[in-house]
Amino acid sequence: MGGPVRSGRPGAGAGGAVRRGVPAGLLVPALVGVAFLLLPLVGVLARTDWPSLLHHLTTPQVTQALRLSLVVSGWALLLSLLMGVPLAWLLARVPFPGKALVRSLVLLPMVLPPTVGGVALLLAFGRRGVLGPWLESTFGLTLPFHTAGAVVAAAFVAMPFLVISLEGALAGLRPSLEETAASLGAGPLRVFATVTLPLLAPALAAGAALTWARALGEFGATITFAGNLPGATQTLPLQVYLLLQDSPEAATSVSLLLLVIAMAVLVALRGRWTGGAVREARATPPEGAAAPADPAGFADLGAPEEGPTREKPPIRPGAGVGAGPAPAPAAEESDLRAELTGYTRFPLTAPAGTTIAVVGPNGAGKTTLLRALLGLTPRAHAEVLLGGRDVTRLPTHRREVAWVPQDGALFPHLSALANTAYGLRARGVPRAEARRQAREWLTRLGVGELAGRRPAQLSGGQAQRVALARALAARPRLLLLDEPLAALDQTTRARVRHTLRRHLAGFGGVCLIVTHDPVEAVSLADRVLVLEGGEAVQDAPPAEVTRHPRSPWVARMLGGNAWEGTAGPDGTVELAGGGLLTTAPGEATPPGPGAPVLAVIAPEAVSLHLARPEGSPRNVWAGTVRELTAVGSRLRVLVTSPEVPALVAEITPAAAADLGLTDGTRVWTAVKATEVTVVGL
Repeated sequence: MGGPVRSGRPGAGAGGAVRRGVPAGLLVPALVGVAFLLLPLVGVLARTDWPSLLHHLTTPQVTQALRLSLVVSGWALLLSLLMGVPLAWLLARVPFPGKALVRSLVLLPMVLPPTVGGVALLLAFGRRGVLGPWLESTFGLTLPFHTAGAVVAAAFVAMPFLVISLEGALAGLRPSLEETAASLGAGPLRVFATVTLPLLAPALAAGAALTWARALGEFGATITFAGNLPGATQTLPLQVYLLLQDSPEAATSVSLLLLVIAMAVLVALRGRWTGGAVREARATPPEGAAAPADPAGFADLGAPEEGPTREKPPIRPGAGVGAGPAPAPAAEESDLRAELTGYTRFPLTAPAGTTIAVVGPNGAGKTTLLRALLGLTPRAHAEVLLGGRDVTRLPTHRREVAWVPQDGALFPHLSALANTAYGLRARGVPRAEARRQAREWLTRLGVGELAGRRPAQLSGGQAQRVALARALAARPRLLLLDEPLAALDQTTRARVRHTLRRHLAGFGGVCLIVTHDPVEAVSLADRVLVLEGGEAVQDAPPAEVTRHPRSPWVARMLGGNAWEGTAGPDGTVELAGGGLLTTAPGEATPPGPGAPVLAVIAPEAVSLHLARPEGSPRNVWAGTVRELTAVGSRLRVLVTSPEVPALVAEITPAAAADLGLTDGTRVWTAVKATEVTVVGL
């Protein structure tokens, strides 16, 4: 009763994983390694003359060396930032020949002996070096035996720490954040300053701290290249070297000072110097999870105002505050004409005010299509005319094309209000006006009360609505939405779908929506574009696609049975998987035997029987029930048969109970010939 309580889980409790999971053969050498690294530090602490510590650190020579070290390390850090940040961005973002060689050059000072680095600097910038005579004759600048030489030496050995930290952080940064900023109208420098740098701030701070600490402790390259001149190049590490000869106790005290500084930097970084400081900025819980509560805010979204809904005209660059927003462009100014080549290969045209749902299986080229229109992918190329204006060779930020990627790509360092105002600000709208319009859009999407929250404080559905508000607020000529409602639950999705439909009805440009939801495709779009393998297999109004799908994938997405085959004589279809299907002659039957066709059968048109049915059905097969799935108030029954491909029937729960259907039940399936729709492929 009084014994210790132990968890039944392996490794439970503090240190449980270490005690039970680390083999002694690894633990003992690891502890020896820790002791090997710790003992020299203990030696410094043990040999420090503590009563004389303050005296040693306040002598004129030491204070002068300390001031010089701070000056040199500070300028070395500034020099490293000016060159290292662009270099890290180049290595992380731009593919170019010889990148591996450039990266090796960046790392070289870290593995090169410091004295060798000093010799190399002397041969490059010395009075008889490659550039030394030119620097002296042109600028009167002599680096060796000068404070500037100590700065150059410190920057040479310290800058790689900054570049490595930032390159790793940039590699872990989601490119969609920068791409989305560009699609909202921000130029490259604005994207870098307002999105990239703020997200890199932790890694930048960590890399800068390491760079400064390394520059502060530099010895070998400095003494070789810049010499050891008191007041000019004699930094603290060089002062330690001199004190070791005359006053070892003082040398130990100064060494302790440098040790404390280095340890303070490492403790402050807490392991973040490799770029781990850049985290996924938004971990969005699902809608309705234990995230900040979603405000009601939807009470007035479902009821349109009296008469037709009218949206505010789009804001164009240069619109003044007092004059109000610029008038909306004429319809012909926003029509779309595009010719796609590469992985996606088809023409695409749409008049202004058209909404196109883009559907297709995974890998069909849906997202590639959107990125090609943005000019963001090498997989496909799009010759794009927007309102008669050729934007093919324009950068993304000048195309007036807004994009909402699948993850929303909200900027994690900005509030919901600042996110929504970003596109307006990028297009020159004054701050106060941009924030006012952004707040209006957030309210329209039902998240106005969340304007002050950061993306990390939003649920997945809330964040997606903010992303939609941000894209709609920018009022582009072409709006690209990649699975815009995927993160929403069913109830919220219906409400946001209704709101989005209202806004798209008043949108003066062209909108493309990638979706896997047939309800979205039918309710939001004027046309449905079906892609397979990068090609357009159907482009028609939703009703036409629903009645006569030309793709097995679309037929199944819409809930139908889709069987591929070839047209036979007398209205029959020879199925690709074996079997024969009888259809009713009509205009839907493709002409000519041997033509490839797709036979579509609605699940509700399939009847199930325990005995072979008598009467009119001309398509009857024996099969076995393999799966029963509830869909709303009805049941879907999957039946497999050796005669034809698997077939899905939709019946009521009462009918299933009457038949006594369970997994493995033997049944007969029947389909009337008039219930089969046949389209040519």
